[in-house]
Amino acid sequence: MAWETVIGLEVHVQLSTKSKLFSGSDIKFGAEPNTQANIFDLALPGTLPVFNESVLKMAVKFGLAINAKINKKSVFDRKNYFYPDLPKGYQVSQLDHPTVGPGSLKIKLDNGAEKKININRAHIEEDAGKSLHEDYQGMSGIDLNRAGTPLLEIVSEPDLRSAEEAVLFLKKLHSVIRYLDISDAIMAEGSMRCDANISVRKVGEIELGTRTEIKNINSFRFVERAINHEVRRQIELIEDGADIAQETRLYDSELDETRPMRSKEIANDYRYFPEPDLLPIIIDDTYIDAVRDELPELPEEKKQRFISQLKLNEYDAGVLVTNREIADFFEEIAIATQDSKAAANWVSQDMMALLNKNNCTILETPISAERLSSLIMRIKDGTISGKIAKRVFEFMVSDSSSVDSIIKEKGLEQVSDTNVIDQLVDDVIAKNQSQVEQYRAGKEQVIGFLVGQCMQQSKGKANPSQVNALLREKMR
Repeated sequence: MAWETVIGLEVHVQLSTKSKLFSGSDIKFGAEPNTQANIFDLALPGTLPVFNESVLKMAVKFGLAINAKINKKSVFDRKNYFYPDLPKGYQVSQLDHPTVGPGSLKIKLDNGAEKKININRAHIEEDAGKSLHEDYQGMSGIDLNRAGTPLLEIVSEPDLRSAEEAVLFLKKLHSVIRYLDISDAIMAEGSMRCDANISVRKVGEIELGTRTEIKNINSFRFVERAINHEVRRQIELIEDGADIAQETRLYDSELDETRPMRSKEIANDYRYFPEPDLLPIIIDDTYIDAVRDELPELPEEKKQRFISQLKLNEYDAGVLVTNREIADFFEEIAIATQDSKAAANWVSQDMMALLNKNNCTILETPISAERLSSLIMRIKDGTISGKIAKRVFEFMVSDSSSVDSIIKEKGLEQVSDTNVIDQLVDDVIAKNQSQVEQYRAGKEQVIGFLVGQCMQQSKGKANPSQVNALLREKMR
């Protein structure tokens, strides 16, 4: 039996404001529990909310970036439910009148095709606190540092058809958010969290199946694994004749399984009603246009500029613009060296490998754009070969000296002395007469082997273009 997966994502993005949504408390990550919660966050009687206008600007900025409808009137509502880390007994959110209405993002599938993923809305809400279970035997601790932190909840339509598509969409969303600088979007720290709504149906059916929601998935890898597990679970249940329960589930990454938390609530269960302590937010075209003027160059725009101005191919440009800091790093090198192709190769290959190996960002590496530019220039001016440059790059990771100092100290200068290379070529020709005769008989590819022998004998220091030219001349 053929099954189709239907997925919609709800992504909670913690906005990078200096203070909370309705109070002046700090929102720095990693503070001691309950050191960033004032009397409003504790829900003491008589305290009133004061709206943080910078949150509105960030929400509008995101809406413009996804070509969404910006609602000129938005209203806050109380979403009522009881939980120990929600001292007010309700969460302030937006229900029927969110700040950001329908928009969309396009993702590039593995087969090269583009797919449009519709976004239903993006609404402003406050975060809850955090329950701590690990450190308390038989009890839970409550940390209210996170209570009241401003969130933007981005809700996609159920347009995703596989775990792979869900991850592609999430990564695209992450990239846009980072470009806009409205959140650091670090999933491991909870500043970007994903809930996945998943159902399955027979291929060809129109009606959606019963969905489950997997809460608070905190990495791209876990999103893919959680969805794949839940899809398998649902299909197996249906094929065994059982029903899918509409419920909220958690993903256990160690066991690679989902398990139920509670039955799934519907909007009526929350008893939504307009927040009486907050007036509606009213904005006009002048406000929206002012925010639009602050928009940075977004990933797709930057990609097209890299292709048209810097002559990169579509693949390289796509890889480089995924991360704003990496794109800026590359562009600084491309301008300094006037060689965008070399800059793209070094950044997308060697630098990316270094970042993955050390699990760090481009801003945390010891190899700055200026130093990598110097390395590329030493290849271009013939000081070192491309092969030797790889060794220099390795030294640069642990040695903060200039590129020139490393090359000199390690004795890695390229040998361009004609007499030295002439002797080297003569020696390789004498030792490889069989290959020389093959070349003279018309087997052109043998030249690569002979050049390689010269480079090996010189420990990579010989100028490869001089070696190639001299070999050809002497084997005529």
